[in-house]
Amino acid sequence: MGAEENVWTQRVHEAFDAACRALHAVKARDAETIVRMARVVAEAFRARRRVYLFGNGGSAADCQHLAAEFINRFQKERIPLPAVALTTDTSVLTSIANDYDFRDVFVRQLRGLGEAGDVAVGLSTSGRSENVLRALRWAREHGLHTLGLAGLQMTDMDVYCDLILHVPDAVTARVQEVHIAVGHVLCGLVEEMLFGGAEPPLYPTPTVSC
Repeated sequence: MGAEENVWTQRVHEAFDAACRALHAVKARDAETIVRMARVVAEAFRARRRVYLFGNGGSAADCQHLAAEFINRFQKERIPLPAVALTTDTSVLTSIANDYDFRDVFVRQLRGLGEAGDVAVGLSTSGRSENVLRALRWAREHGLHTLGLAGLQMTDMDVYCDLILHVPDAVTARVQEVHIAVGHVLCGLVEEMLFGGAEPPLYPTPTVSC
C-alpha cells in the first residue's frame, strides 16, 4: 500500500472513530432520555394517536426512514403503527412554500393533521431550522407531545421540546449518524414496549467494541 492509500485509510479510521465517540457520548449521557422518548411514542400509539416527523435535507430522509420503520415494521411482525413524515408530499410542500413561506411547510401540515395527544418529532442538526421550530412551537401550544433530535448547541428547540437529545459534535455528518442510530433504538424500544420482548436479543452483545 502506497503513501497516498495510507492517508485515505487513516481518514476512514478517523471518521469511524469520530462517529463512535459521538455515539458513546450519547449512550452515556442520554440513554434515559431515549427511553422516555420511546415511552411517549409507545403510549401515543397505544392511544391510537399519530407520530409526525419533520426535518430538512438529510434529516428529511431520516424522517422518511423512521416513518417507514413504524408503518411497515422494524424487527417484529406486528400491526402497522401510524407515523407520518411531513417531508414526502412534493405537491403539499411546494404549494405551501409558494403560496405562503417555506418556513410554514411543516406547521401548516400539522395544523391540518395534528391533534392533541399526537407526537411531533423535529430533527435539526443545527437546532435553528425555522420551519422545524415553527412546527414544534405550534405542536407544543396545541397539546401535542414534542420530541427533538438536535446537534451540539442549545437553541429554541429546547424551549419547544418536551424531550430533546443533543449530539455533542459540531460536524453535521456525525450528528446525522447519531440521529439515525437513536431513531433505530427508539423503533426497537417502541416495538418491545407494545408487542413484547424480542427473542433473540434486540441488540446482541458485540464481540468487538466500537
